[in-house]
Amino acid sequence: MATEITLPNLGENIDAGDVLSILVSEGDSVEKDQDLLEIETDKATAAVPSPESGTIVKILVSEGDTVNVGSPIFQIEAGAAAAPPKEEPKAEEKKPEPEPEPAKEEEAPKAEAPPAEPEPAAQAVATAPATSAAAPRPEAPTPQADIPGDGVASSAAGPSVRRLARELGVDLRRVRPSGAGGRITEDDVRNHIRHEQEKAKAAASPSVTPPGAPNSDGQGAVRIEKMSRMRKTIAANMVASYTTIPQLTNFDDVDVTELEEMRQQSKDDYQKRGLKLSHMPFLVKAIASSLKLHPVVNASVDMEAGNVIYKEYVNIGIAVDTERGLMVPVLRDADRLSISQIARELDRLILAAREGTLSIEEMRGGTFTISNMGAVGGTYSTPLINSPEVAILLVGRSRMLPTIIDDAIEARLIMPLSLTYDHRVVDGADAARFVNDIKGFLSAPGRLLLAP
Repeated sequence: MATEITLPNLGENIDAGDVLSILVSEGDSVEKDQDLLEIETDKATAAVPSPESGTIVKILVSEGDTVNVGSPIFQIEAGAAAAPPKEEPKAEEKKPEPEPEPAKEEEAPKAEAPPAEPEPAAQAVATAPATSAAAPRPEAPTPQADIPGDGVASSAAGPSVRRLARELGVDLRRVRPSGAGGRITEDDVRNHIRHEQEKAKAAASPSVTPPGAPNSDGQGAVRIEKMSRMRKTIAANMVASYTTIPQLTNFDDVDVTELEEMRQQSKDDYQKRGLKLSHMPFLVKAIASSLKLHPVVNASVDMEAGNVIYKEYVNIGIAVDTERGLMVPVLRDADRLSISQIARELDRLILAAREGTLSIEEMRGGTFTISNMGAVGGTYSTPLINSPEVAILLVGRSRMLPTIIDDAIEARLIMPLSLTYDHRVVDGADAARFVNDIKGFLSAPGRLLLAP
């Protein structure tokens, strides 16, 4: 007797999901815990396993459907009834084995088929283009007889055309004539320039086809793509953050020349352990240590109860750009981890985010967020707070800048910082002191060894 499989609980505060892909077909035999479909929730993609072994009798959902938790998604017939369908196809597949013999009979005439006659015909076809291609060659030199200083026959271009070509830097031998008798006109020179500019522009900026299905908006062609559940959630969260939180952004710079020297000295040792040492582990450690010194930045606000909630744990979210949108995996207890532990955990979380294997729990419980825009070349920005947190730090691209050190100008590596904070609980002075401590750790990285 067939029973229904319903969409299980996907996590706290998640009541529905969108079906991304269905992994089985009707009539398939499945084992217990075998994945049946992939579903996208507000924050992650999750596979839904079969609660028992059996045969899929009916699929009750389609790709793209929004399904509520507890709604039926499959009908399954449990028990050993699933076994016979697996054996029957095997028996049927063995019956057609005698068929290869006629195939051999068909192959025999194919072996005799290649007579010697088609080869000359093929050669004739092959030589035809060669002769036709060779035909135009005598014509090319005709308008290009050698003239000292011009390289173009006087019959091909008049004095005014040659003068224009010299002024515009055009080689007349590359211009296609349109005048009577094969003469090159001034318009031919200008058209040649336009053509070359269009070719250069097309090579410099190749067109990219947008995603979505082709459509029209009355003005011309458009493409329409349905927003994913994750993109809708990101949009809703950004609107809520921007409209409900009074946000200010402080901009600052930090000299990370010594930090870069330390990183260069240590990166080979880390590489031997399979780790790529970037600035990010040092930045996470500096922020985690600074959050311990400034609890107001490691907090959240409950306006209904009129409370500020100070977190005694430090969980730092790392904004990761993925094909499916911005994801923020959370590095837990960052203040208790060493630089190497942070580097290893960052590698794992970022890889999982880009492969779409992050669990919902790995994106919960953050107390502060870092956004690394420097990876794509940006400098300063005004990031939006990831509510219910009260601050977010955006890191820009480090660059060499002239800096005054002991009355002398030196080239130093400068990292730009942009801190956005919730002005309901974090004052400007609090934000400045917090950034100053981050700068202190990064500019003198030895202090990170003694950080609280």
